[in-house]
Amino acid sequence: MSATGLSVVIPVFNEQDCLPELIKRCLAACGQTGRAFEIILVDDGSRDGSREIISQAADASPEVVGVFLNRNYGQHAAVFAGLEQSRGEVVVTLDADLQNPPEEIPRLVQEMDRGVDVVGTVRENRRDSLFRRVASSLVNRIVQRVTGVMMHDYGCMLRAYRRPIVKAMLQCAERSTFIPILANSFAGSTAEIRVSHAPRNTGKSKYSLLKLISLQFDLLTSLSTFPLRLLSFFGALIAASGIGFGLLLMVLRFAYGAQWAGEGVFTLFAILFIFIGAQFVGLGLLGEYIGRIYHDVRGRPRFFIQEIKRASQPTAFGARGEASQKQPSLVEP
Repeated sequence: MSATGLSVVIPVFNEQDCLPELIKRCLAACGQTGRAFEIILVDDGSRDGSREIISQAADASPEVVGVFLNRNYGQHAAVFAGLEQSRGEVVVTLDADLQNPPEEIPRLVQEMDRGVDVVGTVRENRRDSLFRRVASSLVNRIVQRVTGVMMHDYGCMLRAYRRPIVKAMLQCAERSTFIPILANSFAGSTAEIRVSHAPRNTGKSKYSLLKLISLQFDLLTSLSTFPLRLLSFFGALIAASGIGFGLLLMVLRFAYGAQWAGEGVFTLFAILFIFIGAQFVGLGLLGEYIGRIYHDVRGRPRFFIQEIKRASQPTAFGARGEASQKQPSLVEP
């Protein structure tokens, strides 16, 4: 096997129906890469039988590592927990729902062998709802404009990162972040490949409408201060429009008298509502950034690892720890 190892990080939350097939297919796909590998399954506080399945898989296979968080922290925090435990020179992230087939992993590794730092993927013939596809397209366009990195599918978790990129991401202190964009900010070179996309056969998506909206806010405000600049631009535009409209009303008042527009009362109300709406939008965006500052200055950990289950015998990666490490582990952001 190659000296450079492969780590596959998979966040898991209530996926007991998918896990047996997922583990089987991941072991087969990683075996095709011709290098040492590990599959890190991060249980993000599942309330079904996912934890037991992961624990049994870690006992049965030395390539499977179980990382158990004490509660649900969210997908990106779980991925960070897996990245912190990974040891491979190449790290692949993958969803547990099998919509992105594990059989695509060798293709990502092959693309990484060309020397790029990050390999993204574009889902072909997406099997998601129309709302999810439209929202994803909109977000991808915004990200491309703001970051200048022309990747076409930031919402796909199936991606590959080189070890220096993973180390750089783990050093970042912010709590709310979007991993694909964060990785691209450190990458010297990137590539994209097209991958297949399967329908979800079991379970249901963990992203409700409210969670999707929250994710879009996280994405928008974690990129840059561009929304604040945009707000300033619109504020100036609205103010200029208000001044121009006021001058127009003055001219019309002198020309036609006060009776033509109900003595101007309704016009003043309309102008007032425009300014009140603009203020509320501005306060909302400003609150998003202040909230992020509040969370970051507290310096609390992103997640709390309750247990790590790893094979006791040495692997091609080298010995690291006991089969089960039950001491809680705090990981600083």
